[in-house]
Amino acid sequence: MSRPDGREPTVLRPVRLVPGYLPLHPANCLIQMGQTWVLCAASVRDQVPPFLLGQGQGWVTAEYGMLPASSRERIARERQASGRTQEISRLIGRSLRAAVALPLLGERTITVDCDVLQADGGTRTAAITGGYVALALALHQLVAQALVPPEVLRRAVAAVSVGIVEGEPRLDLPYAEDARAELDMNVVMSDAGELVEVQATAEGAPCTREQLDSLLDLAARGIAELLQAQRDALTAAVPRASSDVSPG
Repeated sequence: MSRPDGREPTVLRPVRLVPGYLPLHPANCLIQMGQTWVLCAASVRDQVPPFLLGQGQGWVTAEYGMLPASSRERIARERQASGRTQEISRLIGRSLRAAVALPLLGERTITVDCDVLQADGGTRTAAITGGYVALALALHQLVAQALVPPEVLRRAVAAVSVGIVEGEPRLDLPYAEDARAELDMNVVMSDAGELVEVQATAEGAPCTREQLDSLLDLAARGIAELLQAQRDALTAAVPRASSDVSPG
């Protein structure tokens, strides 16, 4: 069965990670997954949320948003984050916290802002994948300043969407496929093959365990490619990053 962009079912959209896309911000990355573009930037503050005061550990959180022109029809700016926006922000934050040894971060908060410049499906998974690169760059700077140990970054994380469209398992769904999928799933995994989070919804008939397992295998294949793209981007951005800050 043909896909809208002509890809095979097991092939990712073209992936591009551009660390340092913003020259004035120290830790940022533009991720392009086909026609989905997300700008991710990590900012460090020497403070923690009230519930962590005095505990000697840090926090990683995220904020997600879509620019008005990210879709064919203008998206109104949110004066207050919608339920969808909050849910995606929390997903990104949970995913990125899995990458960090929070006790080694000290009483600092890293906020990863993920702004969707253009949306064609998979914005939340692209935000996690690009957000990890921005986060790693922020941690590299803290390591370079001898403020945190290299082991603060304990694992790499990336995410991708999978789904069943026209009865066929497919990797990395653009909007045209996501909108008519019988089942769609977002998968977040570490570089050790661990599952960080799985979000799955059967829009049509319930899925079988065999279908679920096949989609997880397909996601793992795509995430392995994304993890390599992250490593390549970080090595190009900071040649010493792979040794100074490396998931252990």
